[in-house]
Parts: sequence; C-alpha cells; structure tokens
Amino acid sequence: MPSTDSTPMIFCRACGKQMHPTATACPGCGAVQSPPATLASDKRILPALLFCFFLGWLGVHRFYVGKNGTAILEILTLGGLGIWVLVDLILIIAGSFTDKAGNRLTQWV
Repeated sequence: MPSTDSTPMIFCRACGKQMHPTATACPGCGAVQSPPATLASDKRILPALLFCFFLGWLGVHRFYVGKNGTAILEILTLGGLGIWVLVDLILIIAGSFTDKAGNRLTQWV
C-alpha cells in the first residue's frame, strides 16, 4: 500500500518490504531496523578545536555547539580539572564530537 503522506519510504534490510522511515521494526517480517545515521552538524570542527584547546576550561567549545548545561559545568570544574577538556579534544580530533542535537561535526571550515 503506497504512503499517503509525502515522506519517502525505505525498505526493510531483512525482507525488502517497503516501510515508513521512522519504523523501528519491519511490519512484514518484524526485523528490528538500525537507527538512521546521524546527520552532519552545521557547526565546524576547526572553531570547536581551537575553542577547546585555548578556552576549554571555560567550556567555550561546548557553548559553540549548543551544549550550554555541560559548558557551565566545565566552567565550574575548570574543565573537569583538565580531564574533560582532554577528552573533548580527542573526541573533536577523532570526529566523534556532537552538537546539542547529537549531530556530528564533520566539516573543518
């Protein structure tokens, strides 16, 4: 049965049946579908890296990506006494740092 809305349909990875993209399991075979890949953030890696390196203890890089709550915690703990800042630097360089919506920072500039 075709979709009545304008949302493009996807196909089940197990049986190939057409299904809605937000479905967590296939209505035909019941196979659990993996979550969709995270979207790319509109924030850039280079500013986040520079903010973290030079002002990490103030949480500026976290304010930059919209994580205001954890940014304030970084200010209060001086970047987790440097440990939190080091972890964030590694995450940014490895390409695993995310913005408030959970989207990865993928573009350098």
